[in-house]
Amino acid sequence: MPQVQFEYFLIQLPLLLQLIGLTFTVLFDPYIRKKHKTVMLLIVLFVFSLIVQNELNYRLDVGGVYRFGRTIVSIYGYCVRPLILVLFIFFFRRSKPYWPVWTLIGINLAIHLTAFFSGICFRINEDNHFIRGPLGYSAHVISGVLLLYLAYLSVKEYARVRKWEAVIPLTNVVLIVVAVVVETFLDHRNLPVDYLTIAVVSSCVFYYIWLHLQFVREHEQALRSEQRIQIMMSQIQPHFLYNTLSTIQALCKTDPDKAFETTEKFGTYLRQNINSLSNPQLIPIRKELEHVRIYTEIEAIRFPYIQVDFDTQDLDFRVPALSVQPIVENAIRHGVRIRENGLVTVRTRRTEEGHVIEIRDNGKGFDVKADALSDPTHIGIRNVRERIEQMCGGTLTIESVLDKGTTVLILIPPAISV
Repeated sequence: MPQVQFEYFLIQLPLLLQLIGLTFTVLFDPYIRKKHKTVMLLIVLFVFSLIVQNELNYRLDVGGVYRFGRTIVSIYGYCVRPLILVLFIFFFRRSKPYWPVWTLIGINLAIHLTAFFSGICFRINEDNHFIRGPLGYSAHVISGVLLLYLAYLSVKEYARVRKWEAVIPLTNVVLIVVAVVVETFLDHRNLPVDYLTIAVVSSCVFYYIWLHLQFVREHEQALRSEQRIQIMMSQIQPHFLYNTLSTIQALCKTDPDKAFETTEKFGTYLRQNINSLSNPQLIPIRKELEHVRIYTEIEAIRFPYIQVDFDTQDLDFRVPALSVQPIVENAIRHGVRIRENGLVTVRTRRTEEGHVIEIRDNGKGFDVKADALSDPTHIGIRNVRERIEQMCGGTLTIESVLDKGTTVLILIPPAISV
């Protein structure tokens, strides 16, 4: 008998270790919302209680006595299993409470409580044998309805956004259905844990992985939105706004036609910057270079001694919005303004490695090894590098020589072609 108990313990051990590991992982996961942590921990608690319930049910069955105790344990098992499905459904519901679901749980509880005084659902006879009544499969039917609803929510709320994300919850539904079928038609009374409990434990782990993926993606989207706001703010600095408006004001007296033209360009510049906030997708390089031209034409009014040349041999690829303009702005603001004949050159070309964008200036340069990019004035370039790496798998490298100038090279993979 001790050898048998040890073997049963070995069967239960993997499930217990999964639940313990899942508990600590959920508690310390920074991405999952507090309310979802609470629900997941409740599910783990209920699943752990099912393992205990299975053990008690097995021991009471072997003992041949304790009919009342076995009745209580059986009622608990049949009532908790549908409740766990309801908690799974909670991850999909956006409004609470959802009364039809809780009504099914109440009906299931009421049916199984009849075991204390009637055999309509089930009863434990004088020989301590489980006898199923006419309503003995009510928990299976109610669980089936909840599983169908769970599958419906999986497809409706997530498959239309990203189809692969519905695979995990749908897989959990299939696991539980298979476990119910196997448990119904196979004798598992000699096992200390049933097939459904094993399936639910696995589903808990899979649901946690699924939730983690959901919230990590939401967190990354929030970071990207915040990053786009930072990019826009880094490009529309107060000094540029004030200087441009002052230039337009002066032109209104000396050259009204030029003032009108500059105002139109300035409006286009602002509109394209703001539109980039709502456009997380890659844009054609032509559109980005058009934005760069507008910016340089506005700056040329104030700094006529600065020249910006464009040599665009390759225009058949896409880039993140506001990826070239911040670099050209840095080249003008922090590089060539000190030169009597400042020159910034923007080139695009195709190589075997991919699409190359080169921004070269003859400005004052800086010491790259001294980590000049840690300066707040270079936030635009840092954001460009991060977005190029994250959005298209490209790279951004900088070469600079003091008093000679700076060269920024952007490499876009061949796959990001138009």
